[in-house]
Amino acid sequence: MLVGQDPTRIEHLVSVMQRGLMIWGRRGLAMFALSGVELALWDILGKARGVPVHALLGGLGRPRIPAYASLPRYATPSEVGRAATLMVERGYRAIKLHQTDVDSVAVARDDVGDGVDLMLDTNCPWSVEEAIRIGRALERYDLRWLEEPVWPPEDYAGLARVRAAIAIPIAAGENDATMFGFKALMDAGAADIVQPSVTKVGGIGEMQRIAALATAAGLTLVPHAFYFGPGLAATAHVAAASSVIPSMEFPPFELEAPLMSEPLRCVEGHVGVPERPGLGADPDPAVLERYPYRRDAARPFYLT
Repeated sequence: MLVGQDPTRIEHLVSVMQRGLMIWGRRGLAMFALSGVELALWDILGKARGVPVHALLGGLGRPRIPAYASLPRYATPSEVGRAATLMVERGYRAIKLHQTDVDSVAVARDDVGDGVDLMLDTNCPWSVEEAIRIGRALERYDLRWLEEPVWPPEDYAGLARVRAAIAIPIAAGENDATMFGFKALMDAGAADIVQPSVTKVGGIGEMQRIAALATAAGLTLVPHAFYFGPGLAATAHVAAASSVIPSMEFPPFELEAPLMSEPLRCVEGHVGVPERPGLGADPDPAVLERYPYRRDAARPFYLT
């Protein structure tokens, strides 16, 4: 679709892709692919002009973004408590758990104390009735938000019922795409915090439109960003140029082979914004050489 086109015409090229890929779905893999190309176009434009992407989005509002540590799911409450304590020792003042039991939240709250924000992302496991029952049991632990408690994630009416029934703010949107998907979520009154993912919604431009919608609706936008590469860097640029994004998600782990030549770091709970031209997320040639990608007829997609 884009071969031979002017890569600086980002808005036009996104429209071309959206219209051309419409029959393949307005969320899911087609939008993931479109989002990846859109991020690459911003990277190209920034490099062509010799400026970081945040300079193309209105300028650097802040060089360091407050971040919360997003933990994996652990097998036992005691493991959750140890991991949460370690995050506090590293300087995080906000931590997101990915458990589906009340005991893990209780242990984490007891271990980190009242001065640390705790959030809970359950990844869409429950019916509306289950979400209300468990949500009420969680209320005593002062969660900053309860994220995606209902299956399926597009059950906005059910999510709105949960939001009305419990005292914990509801967060959602990681699995949505385009500003129209988020408008439906917001119109249903289904969330207090919306969480667009720049690699799923359609890219940086779509993220900005969703931020405007959220602001007009009086909702908080905190981006989903459990990534280690360009998606994480793009989120930092958008947040750095925004006056309405209070913080961002950050995976607090060290990869054995970081794909980015200069991985983003979180120090004392704040992510530094790349200042190199483009996204500042160029891959490390040595890592690509060490882990080459190749195709095989028997196993079409794998890493050696």
